[in-house]
Order: sequence, then structure tokens, then C-alpha cells
Amino acid sequence: METSHTKNSRPDPDEIKELLQENPKTGRIPAGHSSDQKTGRGLNFLYDIPLQVSVEVGRSKILLRDLLKMGEGYVIELDKLAGEPLDLYVNSKLIAKGEAVMVGDKFGIRLTDVVSTADRIENLG
Repeated sequence: METSHTKNSRPDPDEIKELLQENPKTGRIPAGHSSDQKTGRGLNFLYDIPLQVSVEVGRSKILLRDLLKMGEGYVIELDKLAGEPLDLYVNSKLIAKGEAVMVGDKFGIRLTDVVSTADRIENLG
């Protein structure tokens, strides 16, 4: 019989929700939280998991013939208007929207609208 302690096992979604619930007074998860005691693990096991983060400027559908014609200087029209927020995805799940900024010589994104914690947890599975 497999348990949630089996190596490489995925935590139960209800367990994740319980672990991520914040204390309304402090905004923090209590150190001796009851789920830590039941499962023998806290959120620490999640902190070192690598995540794929991507920013989407827009999307477009093109025909194969147009793809084969592409070359330097070719322009693809995207479905977003100039000035619309960019979409921030983590592991292909929409997490936030924001605006492009320059950070030194690199691009960054300033978040303007973050998906609620409850919605992010619901979209984990």
C-alpha cells in the first residue's frame, strides 16, 4: 500500500490546500500546523522544486505555408493590442498579468494583477 510518504509521490490536493492556508492574524502558516504533524512534512519540501516561468506577449495562428515563408523581418500579428497586460505563466498555468519593464539591460515584468491564492491552488491539479 502506497502512502503520501512514498518517494516521488505527489501530495494530495487537499493536503496542499491545508498547508497553504494562512493564519488570518499573522498572514503566516503556523510552524506547528496540524497537517505538518499528520503528514510529517511542511511546506519546506516544496521550496526547491524548479518551475518553468514564461511571459506571453500574445498569440497567433498561422498556416504552414506562412511558417515556411518566414524569414528575417517577417512580422506576425498577435491577438493582443499594444499596451495590454502581458500574461505570466508558471508551469503553463496563468498566475498573473503585468507590464514589461527594463531591469538594467534585461526585460522584466511588473505584476499588476495576480490570480488569487485560492484560484492558483485550484489550478494545481
